[in-house]
Amino acid sequence: MNAQNTKKISHFKKLKRKSDNLNNLYVFEEHLQRECFSLIAGVDEVGRGCLAGPLVTSAVILPKGIFLPNLRESKQLSPKKRAEFFGEIKKLAIAVSIVIVKPEEIDKFGVHKANLKALAQALLKLEPQPDYCLVDGFTPIGLNKPFLAIKKGDTKSASIAAASIIAKVTRDEIMIDYHNKYPNYGFAKHKGYGTKEHLRNLMNFGPCDIHRKSFAPVKKALVEFKQEELFGISRQ
Repeated sequence: MNAQNTKKISHFKKLKRKSDNLNNLYVFEEHLQRECFSLIAGVDEVGRGCLAGPLVTSAVILPKGIFLPNLRESKQLSPKKRAEFFGEIKKLAIAVSIVIVKPEEIDKFGVHKANLKALAQALLKLEPQPDYCLVDGFTPIGLNKPFLAIKKGDTKSASIAAASIIAKVTRDEIMIDYHNKYPNYGFAKHKGYGTKEHLRNLMNFGPCDIHRKSFAPVKKALVEFKQEELFGISRQ
């Protein structure tokens, strides 16, 4: 590693500390703009740990100098505030993209690899294309652009926080629609995460089409239901 790269890495570490200490969501964007990067994208995913439904990634390019008061990562906002920010980000952003990864793709590739590919795909879908990418925590697969992976980046970068909101609102709407199709599981309430209610309903009714068959609790439910079919056991 040459001295110039070492210096850049050291500087980014200082920026991370500054972002942590001041809770300043615009530290990374402002630094990159001073380095003459004009189109800076943030990308994030939602639904990685769910037992059912898609993984949703979003990428966002915010205009230079924009300030969104009280912007936070999606989990720190109420559904009402997320919806308000969703509309505002869609209206003000230079570019927004969304990638939806279906449960069968997650089962095929594994959630980690599917996530890394989707992060890159969301960035590559942006129009115009970014000069630099800020990623929440991971190294995307297939991204041929300069990027920085920031641990807990949705709490440290405005662009990533904005992307987390777009992804969260999009996925929540999808899961509410699935609730209407599969009302036995409570998807509108828990959005596919492994809550006690979801696990109980999973064992009572068995997996449905949108459950991730490679995930352990879903595998367990599948095995039990196959055994019940084999031995003619009824839950009625």
